[in-house]
Amino acid sequence: MHSGLVVVDKPAGWTSHDIVAKLRKVYGQKKVGHAGTLDPGATGVLLVGLGAVTRLLRFLQETDKEYRGTVVFGVATHTLDAAGDVVAEQPMPVTRAQVESVVPRFLGDIEQVPPMVSAIKVGGRRLHEMARAGEEVDRPPRPVHIERIVVEDFVPGDHPVATIHVECGSGTYIRSLAADLGAALDGPAHLGSLRRLRVGAFTESDAVPLDAVEADPAAALIGPADAMRALTRLAVDPEAAALVSHGSTLPEALASPGAPGPFAVVDAAGGRLLAVYERRGASLRPAVVIPADA
Repeated sequence: MHSGLVVVDKPAGWTSHDIVAKLRKVYGQKKVGHAGTLDPGATGVLLVGLGAVTRLLRFLQETDKEYRGTVVFGVATHTLDAAGDVVAEQPMPVTRAQVESVVPRFLGDIEQVPPMVSAIKVGGRRLHEMARAGEEVDRPPRPVHIERIVVEDFVPGDHPVATIHVECGSGTYIRSLAADLGAALDGPAHLGSLRRLRVGAFTESDAVPLDAVEADPAAALIGPADAMRALTRLAVDPEAAALVSHGSTLPEALASPGAPGPFAVVDAAGGRLLAVYERRGASLRPAVVIPADA
């Protein structure tokens, strides 16, 4: 069984699950999963884990992300993006300066209401399932962090289009941000297009088109140690490596003072990923131990 990470450049029209299903066929194994859903219409960086790396995807999913999208002002849809039905439309000839003037409201730690068409659960049911059934429910706002929003381009008109570059934390919905930008300017808006540029340490330059993955699966596969490149690396000697392989607690002194973790614990001799450890009190404890044959 293969263990590693594939950074896919997801094409438009594919769901994230479609990509997982495709890679199951390409690599001939069932143990495949992704870190962070991209909407079907979106393109760009999608991290797909194979084998033992599927257990590590949560560490990748929690990392910060970067997007480029277009916001269409004057038109609202029921999904908050271009895939949805139009529910409101009006001339909204806002200017680039007006859009840039409201951007600071959405920077830093903010509260964001998720879209109805999303995988978030409310009362044990996924919102997109309720939306398909024609139900609309109150969604409690969720804390998210947006580090940066830059208006890169602007096309004026009755339905002007702003191209925005966004750096944000995990859990941020760019669709909701688009609608909120419109609301801040007293009108409707939706997300016209979206491309994910980065997930944690992995960027567009790492992303491989699907046809290239299919043509050379081995070349597209990133090993487990490199897959965890964003984590603080902790190289251990053979004695400590033996403890790690059995899931033993490690002394806190092994980690650099102040490093919060999690830690990618690697064999100092060969560089193989042994485990991911986290700080727990005054010690380091295993979150995931990687089998020796992975």
